[in-house]
Amino acid sequence: MIYKVGIITASDKGYAGTRNDLSGPAIEEIIVKSKRFQVDKMTILPDEQDMLADMMRKMADEDHLDLILTTGGTGFSKRDVTPEATLEVMERRAPGIPEAMRSISFQITPRAMLSRAEAGIRGGTLIINLPGSPKAIRETLEYLLPSAEHGLDILKGNDAECARP
Repeated sequence: MIYKVGIITASDKGYAGTRNDLSGPAIEEIIVKSKRFQVDKMTILPDEQDMLADMMRKMADEDHLDLILTTGGTGFSKRDVTPEATLEVMERRAPGIPEAMRSISFQITPRAMLSRAEAGIRGGTLIINLPGSPKAIRETLEYLLPSAEHGLDILKGNDAECARP
């Protein structure tokens, strides 16, 4: 099974066209290399909670995407509202995913503790907040993608076993 992916970049400057989005394409590059994922939709939105939440709902409920990956908006700035939008939309939390991302990032920089990223499930869609920099995206997404794939297999009923022999 090939899982359909949506990518949302949260960036006021990217949305306004005053900065090139490098983060969305960094996610796409990693997804394209995988054998079980394909990017179906990419968008750039401003750091507006309502707009981000509405797009996540649309991607999950109308577009029926399997995985939504966001980038940007997970820091301490007053405009960083991606985690709040994600919490608004998700039905079940998946706290191990952002914990793992912070753990792997913490081996590189102590600033990883400042990430407010969230992850969770809405219906049959897994939503994960990724960091905003291409370097941090590569460090975290390549690490978590195999586990996210297994999680989607379970969520979709394609695999029932989590325990290893």
